[in-house]
Amino acid sequence: MTARIGVLGGGRMGAGIAHAFLMAGCDVTVVERDAPSADAAAARVADALARSASRGAPAPASAALRTATDLTVFRDCELVVEAVPEDRDLKTDALKRVEAVLGPEAVLATNTSSISIDALAVALSRPERFLGLHFFNPVPASSLVEIVGGSASSPSAVARAREYVEKIGKTPILVRDSPGFASSRLGVLLGLEAIRMLEEGVADAADIDRAMELGYRHPTGPLRTTDMVGLDVRLGIAEELHAALGDRFAPPALLRRMVEEGRLGRKSGEGFYRWDAP
Repeated sequence: MTARIGVLGGGRMGAGIAHAFLMAGCDVTVVERDAPSADAAAARVADALARSASRGAPAPASAALRTATDLTVFRDCELVVEAVPEDRDLKTDALKRVEAVLGPEAVLATNTSSISIDALAVALSRPERFLGLHFFNPVPASSLVEIVGGSASSPSAVARAREYVEKIGKTPILVRDSPGFASSRLGVLLGLEAIRMLEEGVADAADIDRAMELGYRHPTGPLRTTDMVGLDVRLGIAEELHAALGDRFAPPALLRRMVEEGRLGRKSGEGFYRWDAP
């Protein structure tokens, strides 16, 4: 039987998650706030599928995508992944509304990269079926998904989440709910230090990145990675970690200034690098 997957939010991350499940032969429903946003999400997923096909990997014929603006379409889904922007209040409200329409056996996941699973679970009626599934941007090119178990997450929910991650051909790691989990905590710390080095004139952006790419075999340097993730996203995560873990995660003034100026990285066309298309 084809797996039925729901994704709340069809932005860059949500579309990437939908693409990953479609490529694994799942039926995927993406819900957005209004019809124009739903149409835009469908276009993003279609573009991702076309790029995959151009590389010789067409989606399985059994896969089907639909978009909607009504959460009740999630009623028959066995897994729903919330992928709205990284804002605690927004996610809390979204998760409560999704939970209200889910079937009794469904797993509910959040794609947060830094917000506590336990903090989000407080608002839910069935926290035992809730956990974090932290996908990485860009989803098609990333092989890792963090499964973040909260204190109430049941072993069966975690086991099912692992099955879903493996079904889409990615590698799961299990992380305890803690500030920044594993990947964000390490990645953001490196990125913030790279921004401070740029701020201090230690080297230019390209050479700072080359130091990690060639010296430590990172596939992408920390500043280019920040551009790809989005400077606004990195700032939000840094603020969460700063509040939880102290001054070593304090956002540099340069990062704040660039976000205020709208230089958000690839999605705006300019960050630490210039990008041909947002």
